[in-house]
Amino acid sequence: MSSQDTVILIPARMASTRLPGKPLADLGGRPMIVEVARRSAAAQIGRVVVATDDEGVRAAVEKAGFEVAMTRADHASGSDRIFEALGRIDPEGRVARIVNVQGDLPTIDPALIRAALDLLDDPAVDIGTLAAEITEAGERINPNVVKAVGSPLSAARLRALYFTRATAPYGEGPLFHHIGLYAYRRRALERFVALPPSPLESREKLEQLRALEAGMRIDVAIVDTVPLGVDTPDDLEKARLMLAREST
Repeated sequence: MSSQDTVILIPARMASTRLPGKPLADLGGRPMIVEVARRSAAAQIGRVVVATDDEGVRAAVEKAGFEVAMTRADHASGSDRIFEALGRIDPEGRVARIVNVQGDLPTIDPALIRAALDLLDDPAVDIGTLAAEITEAGERINPNVVKAVGSPLSAARLRALYFTRATAPYGEGPLFHHIGLYAYRRRALERFVALPPSPLESREKLEQLRALEAGMRIDVAIVDTVPLGVDTPDDLEKARLMLAREST
């Protein structure tokens, strides 16, 4: 596969309940969504497109020189939004691999984006994602920290069996903090968004369980760090400090 076969799609919506308008939140003179687009482009794996329903986001992203796909406002999830965007930017079906980078990860290392995509080098894998070993005791029992449970394929790779908000698996050994960044084969994304919500997805409130319940294969690359997700004003201040340190 070449960069012509791959697109990074970044869903962005303004209606965040905890941090309204966060795609346009200022980070060192740039809107957050632009910083995510810059880091996505630095991964050098293909075209970068922001998927949004907001004209303000569109204007900011285009001013920074990045591409935008306008989508409907009523999508239930980011995966639904990127699927609509994919149809708009590539109606001929030439793109074979799609990476969904969340629009609230302004400090993400481009290497993590590449790591998720690399999992698709195995033709048996439908979806690639990421996790990092949990090192803080509190995260083991925190339901807001999603755990990836899987069979080790190597020291740096799991085949996912389950994702959960519970503390799992039981017993001695590492636990892994799931990172919500996904690389899809096009046919896998098409199938995924066509499926109804699954029982375990509805119970755990974890969309990726829909794919597992449908028999799709998800592999997980084990990486060193969890990128900061910006969901609250405190998170935003942390991101500003991290980016300020990077620039010095």
